[in-house]
Amino acid sequence: MKRVSVFLIVAAAVLTIVSCGGKTQQVPFDNGDSTDYANADPTVYGLIGEETTMNSLQLITDTGDTLVFDISTANDEGHVYGGLQTGDRMAVVPVGKGKEALMAINETTLLGNWVMPNPLDGSDEVGIRIKEGGIAESIDQPTISYRTWRLVRGQLEIMQVEEDAAGTEDTYFYDIVALGPDTLVYKNAEDTYEYSRQRPKKGYGNEIKLEEASTEDMII
Repeated sequence: MKRVSVFLIVAAAVLTIVSCGGKTQQVPFDNGDSTDYANADPTVYGLIGEETTMNSLQLITDTGDTLVFDISTANDEGHVYGGLQTGDRMAVVPVGKGKEALMAINETTLLGNWVMPNPLDGSDEVGIRIKEGGIAESIDQPTISYRTWRLVRGQLEIMQVEEDAAGTEDTYFYDIVALGPDTLVYKNAEDTYEYSRQRPKKGYGNEIKLEEASTEDMII
């Protein structure tokens, strides 16, 4: 009898899947619950179009649509981060389902190596490397290993692993305070991180050495 009961349960599940067409839908950034549409991330992602102006953002979305967002209020409130360069990738958080932007973050500007003086002694630089594809890496931080990043509802989500015996994995959410060509500042309730874009170090093959002039060089 137990075998029959299990078979009936499995059969019912299969029929349910077939009745729905055998397809499942995924909601981006919904914390793993694809049925919770109320908590789905409303952010729209795409490339900045050529018709973008100071207060109007043209976005060529990842789905191929062309949308125009009013960013005048976001500009006034300082919630447009990273500039508006044509062709850059942008994350736009709309107001409700309308065409007004609550916030806009330039993902292209966000990419790169970001460092600060070591808070322990200031003798060296430590930081985070933000790469395409949602990859994050630590810069000279032996106790912390960054793994992934993404923008969720206008916040920067970073997953990291503490390099200790337990190997604790944690995910943190930060509010972006400032983002520019050479500046990245984000914070949560406990900490504020102020980074500068890392510059190439001297002596790594980037220097051009010139030969000293000789008397032969002066002969015509």
